[in-house]
Amino acid sequence: MREPARSASPPPAPEEQRDAPPQRQLAKRTALIDGIGVLFILGLAAVWYAADALLLIFACILCAVLLYKLSDMLARRIKLKRQWSLALVVLLLFAAIGLGGWAMAPQVSEQSTKLAEAVPKSIQQLKGVVEEYPLLKKLTAGLPEPEQIVKQMSSLVPNAGLFFGGVLGAIGNVVIILFVGIYFAASPHLYTNGVIKLVPQAKRHRARQVLNKIGQTLASWLLGKSVSMLIVGTATSIGLSLLGVPLALILGIIAGLLDFVPYLGPIMAGVPAVLIAFSISPDLALYTVLLFAGVQLVEGYVLQPLIESRAVDLPPALTIVMQLVFGTLFGFAGVALATPLAAALKVLVQMLYVEDVLGDKVEESEKG
Repeated sequence: MREPARSASPPPAPEEQRDAPPQRQLAKRTALIDGIGVLFILGLAAVWYAADALLLIFACILCAVLLYKLSDMLARRIKLKRQWSLALVVLLLFAAIGLGGWAMAPQVSEQSTKLAEAVPKSIQQLKGVVEEYPLLKKLTAGLPEPEQIVKQMSSLVPNAGLFFGGVLGAIGNVVIILFVGIYFAASPHLYTNGVIKLVPQAKRHRARQVLNKIGQTLASWLLGKSVSMLIVGTATSIGLSLLGVPLALILGIIAGLLDFVPYLGPIMAGVPAVLIAFSISPDLALYTVLLFAGVQLVEGYVLQPLIESRAVDLPPALTIVMQLVFGTLFGFAGVALATPLAAALKVLVQMLYVEDVLGDKVEESEKG
């Protein structure tokens, strides 16, 4: 009898062949991790070397977000297409800038020149008073000379940076921000859809939600902050005029513009006003300090809660830390844009990490 045929079984694989697939997987994972690390380092290098351009792009986005918000509000109120509402908003903006510049440019220019002369004189006078008191003299021994302070003040505009340097460069930055912001606001979906197409299809819906939330947060913050800046600048100019402080108009404009920078901005705006008031009398300097403190109290307890109720609530310590970090890395432009950057980063962390990775539900009050 013939023996039943036995199924042929393959010879046992050598030890090297059995270990080959895990080794390949390990090699692939190692290569993937190394590739991600290299891309991360290259990304950091790109951010570092292109920081000015990236900050300029972010400023353009902020301008576009504000214009889109204003045009959308106007379109809903007057029942007009949003593109026509945007054109109307832009025309009103240019008209306001043109009329305001025509009416106040000579006075602002004259007061700016006088301010550059008055601040060092006020510092020199303050030093003369301080030298009469030995303790205060020791504390102020490290203050820079008036000429150096003027040089630092005049370099603030060039160091505001973003992309171009110098006074003409600062004007160029404003023109770029305004016109690129108009193009972004005219067709925002064209650009957001382009960004979303870079995301895997399964995640595109979530990416759109995140971008919409960031846009809503920045729009609410910018709208509230614009109103706050206008109120602070107007109240400061009127208050300084009533107190009899010279150069009240330019000091009020500075206070309104620097109000864009929370916490640090009002301090930077108050220093030249107090110095000029001190050159007249110590009592006037005290009243000026009380004026700035009162304006900031109204903003902090009335205007700021209204802004945060519609936007993201940023803890004061986090805002100041972000200003210090971005200011150290990117100069004055980093300080100015630190708060909206922090607001956008907070939305990203809440939605992409806290909700999607950790699975925790963020309350609406925490989202802002």
